[in-house]
Amino acid sequence: MNLNLHLKVWRQASPNAKGSFQDIEARDIPDHASFLEMMDIVNERLIADGKEPVAFDHDCREGICGMCSMVINGRPHGPERATTTCQLHMRKFRNGDTIWIEPFRARAFPVMKDLMVDRSAFDRIMAAGGFVSVRTGAPQDANALPIGKEVADAAMDAAACIGCGACVASCKNASAMLFVSAKIGQLNALPQGQPEKHRRTLGMVRQMDKEGFGNCTNQYECEAACPKDVSRTWIASMNKDFAVASGREALLASARERSEGD
Repeated sequence: MNLNLHLKVWRQASPNAKGSFQDIEARDIPDHASFLEMMDIVNERLIADGKEPVAFDHDCREGICGMCSMVINGRPHGPERATTTCQLHMRKFRNGDTIWIEPFRARAFPVMKDLMVDRSAFDRIMAAGGFVSVRTGAPQDANALPIGKEVADAAMDAAACIGCGACVASCKNASAMLFVSAKIGQLNALPQGQPEKHRRTLGMVRQMDKEGFGNCTNQYECEAACPKDVSRTWIASMNKDFAVASGREALLASARERSEGD
């Protein structure tokens, strides 16, 4: 079955240009096509008509990379729960539907062009502590560092975060706490992450604040919009780790001042 759809697509020529919604007719769209395939068809027709195609981010198209960041009818990634835009299929819409398509909205995610946003703020947060400093070389034996199943499962649940930014786009405060807590929690849960746990937590949370993301007010739209069902409980774990790391930092600073005074 083919669909005839009316698209209202956000068009913005550059970061500093004024944007607006453009009406685009999407006719004869196969209902088995993915949302990005629908956008490809629309762009091919725009190019054939001598018009500027719609710019949008995409890469793997397998629900892994997190690049396909679109707000569809007011919901990041669209109406299907736990589904990325690239894995959303047109059979979820009805013939004659009007579909509003816009970029993720957040001060920390400036629009570059049309539906593309700059999410390099996430990269800077990861650079502030989202890693483990270990010596590289030959791989260790599989049993050299035993990890309990519960710990491994928890770390894997946090690692499911693909860094798409849907949590930011869904939050009225544009908070990145679900993303940051998942990335911190993934490493803090594992024995390999313990030596740098406090430095990691302080560095990533402070970089998050520096980037201009808002705070969490416990409405949990982030969890509802997450295409990988990352749990909001990671935010509570991050807050606890941050409180411990901050207290430890203050005690160490106080001890240094006393020793210097002596």
